[in-house]
Amino acid sequence: MTKKTTSRVLAALALTTALTAPAIIVPLVTAPPAIAGEAIPHDFSDLAAKVTPAVVNVQVTMKLGSSDDDMQMSDRDRSAQQQLEEFMRQFAERFGQQGQHQQRVHPKAQAVGTGFIIDPSGIIVTNFHVAGKADSITVTLQDGRKLTAKLLGGDEKTDLAVLKVKSDKPLPYVEFEEANKVKVGQPVMAVGNPFGLGGTVTTGIVSARGRDIQSGPFDDYIQTDAAINRGNSGGPLFDMDGKVIGINTAIFSPTGGSIGLGFAIPSSIAQPVVNQLRDHGRVERGLLGVQIQPVTDDIASSLSLGSTKGALVAQVEPNSSASKAGVQSGDIIKSVDGKDIPTVRDLTRTIASFTPGSTVKLGLVRDGKDMTVSAKLGDYANMNKQAKADEDNDKSQDSKVSPGSFGFSLAPISPEARQQLGIKDGVKGALIASVESGSPAEDQGLRAGDIIQQVGQHPVDGPKDAAAKLKEAKETKKPVLMKVYREGSTRFVAVSPRAS
Repeated sequence: MTKKTTSRVLAALALTTALTAPAIIVPLVTAPPAIAGEAIPHDFSDLAAKVTPAVVNVQVTMKLGSSDDDMQMSDRDRSAQQQLEEFMRQFAERFGQQGQHQQRVHPKAQAVGTGFIIDPSGIIVTNFHVAGKADSITVTLQDGRKLTAKLLGGDEKTDLAVLKVKSDKPLPYVEFEEANKVKVGQPVMAVGNPFGLGGTVTTGIVSARGRDIQSGPFDDYIQTDAAINRGNSGGPLFDMDGKVIGINTAIFSPTGGSIGLGFAIPSSIAQPVVNQLRDHGRVERGLLGVQIQPVTDDIASSLSLGSTKGALVAQVEPNSSASKAGVQSGDIIKSVDGKDIPTVRDLTRTIASFTPGSTVKLGLVRDGKDMTVSAKLGDYANMNKQAKADEDNDKSQDSKVSPGSFGFSLAPISPEARQQLGIKDGVKGALIASVESGSPAEDQGLRAGDIIQQVGQHPVDGPKDAAAKLKEAKETKKPVLMKVYREGSTRFVAVSPRAS
């Protein structure tokens, strides 16, 4: 699933190559004198003097060029490669070498970012997309000293990395603050290395909390209007006490420059990850082994739920912790160890906060009844992609069946359909052969090639079985809940039948 959309661009911050266009200097207009009674801007000078010695510039080199490298490279890394290759193309054209078919060179590209010291022994925090894939890392301290850094560990899912440098004397450092103390509207200060210019301070406020920018499973960003640009990645976002409340990571921008929409990883997520990377070089997260989806209004209505809070289990992975605990597809997970789970993101973050081997109590709703099960969590890092499916004894069924009230027709899953659609042998159900334009099924996103595996609480083996269950479910005069398989994943969809 791509993280880019045409409506908004997630601009990478860290990677600014050494080969940049000349800066355009625009004269500043002198501001008019302050009017009596106006609020005087807060003075950040003491705060800047206090914390900037602990902020470092991070310079990395990485190998670019091979097709395999291109495929594995993040969007942030790729932008640096494209800039470098464009420069090389222009260089070749300028000196008349464009006609020469020489073997492609795989250069080492330089990029810059930011980090900050959290321990006087030389422990530095930055972004994974800054240093996680680097061949070599050099940090520059505020006093001008350059030190070679070693990568202790990185976590791509939270975009965090921890470095270590050796120094002949203790280094200045800063500390994390509790993110739950952060309030919308409070003043903040970002320090970083934008466009490789060196230590730069920008200020603003906390614009919002809990932002999900679709960059990963643990999104919970602090949004700020403090100016953040490329090269600021990995730098700290400070409160007025000089404590780190976030790590600047991304911006939304149509141009790649700051427009006042910056995002920082909150310290509540960063600190435990940093501790694990520092101590173990990797992050251990609990794994439940379920595919989940939000509870929509239609789904809540079809299940007679009082609210849309919770996470709907779309699929339980075979031999997973959830499977062994008795969790079933269609269950609503409402709590973990007594802690309410309002949304899908809350369940993901809560389970990941436990270490593998931990036992948790899951509060479920099944068939309208509350229940509790205990699950011993597995290891996220060693997650099985998918257990081997059982062999399917395809049952001979008549051809298309048309539940016209919903606006789609059904067919058996033939060997030809399995081959053309890439349907695995163990997948059973009724194949949606066609969807009527403007129908309830189309409105809910169903399409030809989807497979209905369950209607209400009843698994279905083929089109006749599915049609019969849909006819029965229609009589309830509620949206009918269907479990749908598509491209290796399952989800629940609630479809309201058309009026007779």
